[in-house]
Amino acid sequence: MAKKFIIDVPQEKLAELQKQLKEARFPDAPKGAGWSYGTDLEYMKELVEYWQKEYSWRAAEKELNTFDHFMASIDGTNIHFIHQKSDNPDATPLLLIHGWPDSFYRFHKVIPMLSKKFHVIVPSLPGFGFSDHVAMNSSSTADVFAKLMRDELGYEKFIVSSGDIGTEVARALAVAHKELVTAVHLTDAGFPNGSEDFTTMSPEEQQFAGKCQQWWYMEGAYNALQSTKPQTVAFALNDSPVGLAAWMVEKFQSGAEGGIEKAITKDELLTNITLYYITDTIASSVRTYAENTRAAYATGGPRPPVKIEVPTAIASFPGEAVPVVEAWAKRSANVMRFSQMEKGGHFAAWEQPKIFAADITEFAESL
Repeated sequence: MAKKFIIDVPQEKLAELQKQLKEARFPDAPKGAGWSYGTDLEYMKELVEYWQKEYSWRAAEKELNTFDHFMASIDGTNIHFIHQKSDNPDATPLLLIHGWPDSFYRFHKVIPMLSKKFHVIVPSLPGFGFSDHVAMNSSSTADVFAKLMRDELGYEKFIVSSGDIGTEVARALAVAHKELVTAVHLTDAGFPNGSEDFTTMSPEEQQFAGKCQQWWYMEGAYNALQSTKPQTVAFALNDSPVGLAAWMVEKFQSGAEGGIEKAITKDELLTNITLYYITDTIASSVRTYAENTRAAYATGGPRPPVKIEVPTAIASFPGEAVPVVEAWAKRSANVMRFSQMEKGGHFAAWEQPKIFAADITEFAESL
């Protein structure tokens, strides 16, 4: 039975954080490097100073606790989730699944908007946030979330929305538990994994695949490491809050439309990063990538995904590193709605909450 959960971080943990920030040892960097070699040294010095002197976790904690948090044990694993019910008892349940390097906090702006029309459920992925430090592959996570929705919360039907690594969880839910999932809303449709026959692709799809390959070579080092040897980097990231922030901030810089702090403030960035620090979940979160890789190779290596049969909406945001194209999306999903959004990037619900919430609402109403 799910139990109410209140976020209350021990003061000793926050004091430890302040001590480590004060004693931080910064690396050198080439003159004028900016973000060209990775995380910008000058930006990190500025962010760490702000983290020390101006950011308030207690203020963030108070804000987070305005949501209805719960903890449930699913097959022996504790799963944290927000369950924000609509005033309408007959509202449709909506499951929102986050990715990495974000957290359940990714949806903090859209929860109040969406809970006017939906019962909104936002879990922390296994290994993330206040959930147990147990990394799971996407299929196993989907099984856990199916039990959360059906057995713990009593929802026989629901809509699921996601992006990033949560896309594969949403896909697994829609395929393995299609009796529960009435519709899927995604901000990406997965990416080429090498199993495709490129000769069957349209020119638009081939261009999309080429851009994905270019992104992988230029931006995918973190993914390669987290998918193969995540524990190696976990020692440094768990030990140093500055290292943790630098590892994560670089992905926000490249993922958010227009770069960091254009739509995500320092306070918001630091709330997300501090969530990882206070829960010591960076190691288990990055192991999720390795669990997905191992699951794929345990069955013979990457394969084209099983097609989603339930109605699917794709919201393609222009600030994504490689915005999804409709022809590619239709290969793996029953796309009933494809929206070219006006603005927004990889963290769409966070960057452009009104646009994101409106797209889900319009899709649900069209059903």
